[in-house]
Amino acid sequence: MSPQDFSSPQKASMSPRTTPARDLKDDVRQTFLYWRSRILYALILGYTTFYIVRQNFQVAAPSMLHELGYTRCQIGWAFSSFALIYGLGKFISGVICDRTSARYFMVIGLLGASLCSLLIGCSHSITLLALFYALNGVFQSMGWPPVARLMVHWYSPRDLGTHWGIVNASHQVGSVIILLGGSWLLIHWGWRSVFILPAGLALLISAVLFQRLRDIPESMGLPSIEEMEGLDPSSGHEEGESVTLREILLEHILPNPSLWYVCCANFFLYIVRMGFFNWAPTFLQEARGASVMMSGVQSMGFELMGALGGVFAGWVSDKFLQGKRNRACVYFTSALIVVLLLFWWLPLRSTALNTLFLFILGFLVYGPQMLAGCAGAEFGSKRAAAAGNGLTGLFGYLGAAFSGWGIGKIVDVWGWNAMILFFSLCTAISMGFFMLNGQQARKKLRVAQGK
Repeated sequence: MSPQDFSSPQKASMSPRTTPARDLKDDVRQTFLYWRSRILYALILGYTTFYIVRQNFQVAAPSMLHELGYTRCQIGWAFSSFALIYGLGKFISGVICDRTSARYFMVIGLLGASLCSLLIGCSHSITLLALFYALNGVFQSMGWPPVARLMVHWYSPRDLGTHWGIVNASHQVGSVIILLGGSWLLIHWGWRSVFILPAGLALLISAVLFQRLRDIPESMGLPSIEEMEGLDPSSGHEEGESVTLREILLEHILPNPSLWYVCCANFFLYIVRMGFFNWAPTFLQEARGASVMMSGVQSMGFELMGALGGVFAGWVSDKFLQGKRNRACVYFTSALIVVLLLFWWLPLRSTALNTLFLFILGFLVYGPQMLAGCAGAEFGSKRAAAAGNGLTGLFGYLGAAFSGWGIGKIVDVWGWNAMILFFSLCTAISMGFFMLNGQQARKKLRVAQGK
């Protein structure tokens, strides 16, 4: 029996009397593992492509500043408008995605993001640039909720953190591709090519994504992850029933202090993450004397090490901390504060040392950022995983909205060193909320044990 035999509920529901029970179980397990692997790499490919038609704006920003005559604050407004729309859209998309097909949802989002990138490349005024970039935020917000929904349905809590980290690395894979490829396009064909050519590539990949991707196991007639892993069946939460908006808000979101602590921590952490994401090429060129290509390479290092940091953080939380995501976040953020202060204290002009610091910062920023999203999906419960992750993302991108206009204003008034100090303060506050979340988790454990 081939894996494709389970691509529809009708074929998957073949009577067990036609096959010995042990053989049927082996066939089902083989099919489940096939589709899980296929969906995993489809999600990586899809979300990598989302970033190719997203971070191209950051790559083109320094050239747009000079060619179009805009200030850092004006470009910052474009970053902020995107972040606000994206953050709100991510929560709304999460609520919708929990009640629909992750496959169609993700493909539609990538198609829309591709068209928006194409329109940005054909625009001339700051108004149109900001408008199309904000519209891109709407479609970009449809990218990650399907990932959150599928991951909690195809992977159990015992290995979710590790595989979440692997998929989360698609952020950095896409960033590396556009930082290097976009810098090359910028030098040879100008900033508009950084939007137009990636848009064409994303349109092609959206077709591949539609062919490869599927929805949750039950939609294909396969057993739930709880049945496959021999876990408590009650943890499936009656997946056959569609969760309502009222249930999502009143049962899974609002009365959930652990989720809200993670949201607040993510708000401040995203100021740091998106501050580097948005401003790293400009900062490296203006404050540290990097060339256009070198700033792209150094920013690539930040993203590349971020991928490793996310995978490492997920692996550590699974294997050594028994799923305690908050504890790993505290370790990462405390180290991040130290490195940020060193980066501020040493006004480096050395290319090698700047690159080294960017590598370390990326590793430490993306570790807790990845875990915050994973924890948001877990705390939101399986039935509302995309909504819980979306709420975490909403708070994160409210912070990201500030990192656009706010960081631009801070740099215009006080300079780049003030930005690094501000990032240190935000990291310290984020660490405090992760510690509060840990206290809440211990309190829940004591209640469950009757102590």
